[in-house]
Amino acid sequence: MGARLFTPFRIGGLELVNRITIAPMCQYSAVDGCMTDWHLIHLGQLALSGAGLLTIEATAVLPQGRITSGDVGLYSDASEAAMARTLESIRRWSDMPVAIQLAHAGRKASSALPWHGGAQIAPAARDGWQTEAPSALPFEPGQIAPVAIDTDGLARIRDAFAAAARRAAAIGIDAVQLHGAHGYLLHSFLSPISNHRDDAYGGSLANRMRFPLEVFDAVRAAFPADRPVTMRISATDWITGGWDIEQSIAFAHALKARGCAAINVSSGGIDPAQQIPVGPGYQVPLARAIKAATAMPVIAVGMITGFDHAEAIIGTGDADLIGLARGILYDPHWPWHAAAHLGASVKAPNQYLRSQPRQFPKLLAG
Repeated sequence: MGARLFTPFRIGGLELVNRITIAPMCQYSAVDGCMTDWHLIHLGQLALSGAGLLTIEATAVLPQGRITSGDVGLYSDASEAAMARTLESIRRWSDMPVAIQLAHAGRKASSALPWHGGAQIAPAARDGWQTEAPSALPFEPGQIAPVAIDTDGLARIRDAFAAAARRAAAIGIDAVQLHGAHGYLLHSFLSPISNHRDDAYGGSLANRMRFPLEVFDAVRAAFPADRPVTMRISATDWITGGWDIEQSIAFAHALKARGCAAINVSSGGIDPAQQIPVGPGYQVPLARAIKAATAMPVIAVGMITGFDHAEAIIGTGDADLIGLARGILYDPHWPWHAAAHLGASVKAPNQYLRSQPRQFPKLLAG
């Protein structure tokens, strides 16, 4: 039997040629939410990598939902047109399916670019704005507290997610992933660490899940039925008394009932006090637990860099797909090298076929 990593897989109505997905990776290089030539270079090279799916970075559905002033958005005609131009250029040379991660950063918004330190920027300062969240609790002590979102604000944000999904559909995006992880807005509603509300959106598990599920329903209704909508979650906060795997399983069941096509399983990000046991594949057991409990398609992420390790995750059934992030930035031809190692083949541009090493005569297919 050949390498399982290079067998096809279907997410909803979307057929992937292999089990390698490229995770959304923020580039902090947009201008007023609009993609630039950097995104064409960055996404273009990844679209030639031989992976099964390319996911556009966390894309804000509102200007105040950006992590930084350099984040990509999909909330205006200008940001839609810039993304459409980028996508059109990529698709001229690649048929790799392209997904988008729609996001709102919540209380972790209004931050400096990572290479400028990443600290919170005050609302009155340049490139800063007032953040919003389920409760008026800052991410870190000493930060300016977010504004607790009222009922009208919830409707505004929910509608913005749906509007972004419609824009994504209009420019031909193949799938939507909702960002419900890493301490951003949807995750902050789920976690009792960040959600101290006393209304219908706080307290019990059902109440804390309510707004993320409303957003999912709105996006699912706005995006074409034949294209998948998935969710990325932090399966645990890595904090006692926080969001955990049992609650994640309950959330996954609720998503599945609403037509969610897959769960992308990450972890952490809700509070600086988290204690994460970082190591190769440290989040794979979380993916395995959700897959076992729900039978949903699951994507495992987090320090998956070894070819045999990736193959084992798929071969043992721990997950259906893997997500690569920093590893594929470091090695944009990771799928080529994995295929060579595992005796499989990948699709490559005709322009690159002559690069095929003599010892791997069946590695590259045009």
